Amino acid sequence: MEHSIEPFFNQNSNILILGSFPSVKSREENFYYANKQNRFWKVLADIFVDELPTDEAEKKAFLTVHRIALWDVIASCDIVGSSDASIKSVSPSELNFILEKAPIEKLVINGRKAAQLFYRNQGKVLPIRNCKGKDIEIFELPSTSPANATFSLNDLILHWRIISR
Repeated sequence: MEHSIEPFFNQNSNILILGSFPSVKSREENFYYANKQNRFWKVLADIFVDELPTDEAEKKAFLTVHRIALWDVIASCDIVGSSDASIKSVSPSELNFILEKAPIEKLVINGRKAAQLFYRNQGKVLPIRNCKGKDIEIFELPSTSPANATFSLNDLILHWRIISR
């Protein structure tokens, strides 16, 4: 399956959040973290002290105001439904076209599978630098997915708060 959602970023984005691969719901809606059970938008709204965005236009406005870019580490793969555990035959995404255009300072990896695949495919070029030649800080954070029942919403907020500083 090919990744069907374009990366979201602009020339002001300074935080890049990388997931693994879009869920079924996100693929249907053609935008990131569309599953209402995913806690991604609730976490970001809390840590950036902002209103919870509810539709695609509000989500894009939220990301733009907070200078956040979204993309995934997988360009294509075999996947069953939305299960990261089922992911096989991975082709990695190309990150350089974002890093060459945006002054990314923080790269945030959303979940264990995304981190595993990021380091497998990008690790050989670490450290990663932004368009201004500065090293980018990398944060591996717990997945906001509803499948990650280990972390409550409050636990996720505590971990993710680091990116808003």
